[in-house]
Amino acid sequence: MAQIQTQDSGNGKKVRSKKNSTAVDMAPLVDLGFLLITFFMFAATSIKPNVMNLNMPPKIDQPQPTDIPEIKLQNSLSILISKDNKLFWHQQDEAGLNAGTLNATDYAAVRNVITTAQKRALDKDKFTVIIKPMDDATYDNVVTILDEMEITKSTKYGIVPVAPFEQKVYDEKVGK
Repeated sequence: MAQIQTQDSGNGKKVRSKKNSTAVDMAPLVDLGFLLITFFMFAATSIKPNVMNLNMPPKIDQPQPTDIPEIKLQNSLSILISKDNKLFWHQQDEAGLNAGTLNATDYAAVRNVITTAQKRALDKDKFTVIIKPMDDATYDNVVTILDEMEITKSTKYGIVPVAPFEQKVYDEKVGK
């Protein structure tokens, strides 16, 4: 620890040494601050966010045709997203869907379900995945399924509301 040097002049008074200035040169500190700011600005702008493109269909002002082509069930897969990270899938119409044909799966096995359905499709170019989030599904669950569409290279998919007959079979399956 620094000590203050004193001299004794003999008359009982102590003489203190001269104090030096405590001024600090701030110019190097300011230079360092600007260098850090510049570095972080360049580092932050070089990071690109990873975003998935979502192509929306064009808005058409013309009236829609009344004859809607029928989608064959083997060319489609319906995935119902429910609460608690549960998924259900089927390839049935209203008459064929029941609690036995509504299959349960989870996010670890849904990729296998999609690829298997793609392989079994009659026309692989027309294979469509129909994503149906329920009212209690979370946004994270929908994003996870959209990620699976990207991973399995499923280019044709849509997000639609759950049909009433599917809701009825789901309620029967889970015991509501």
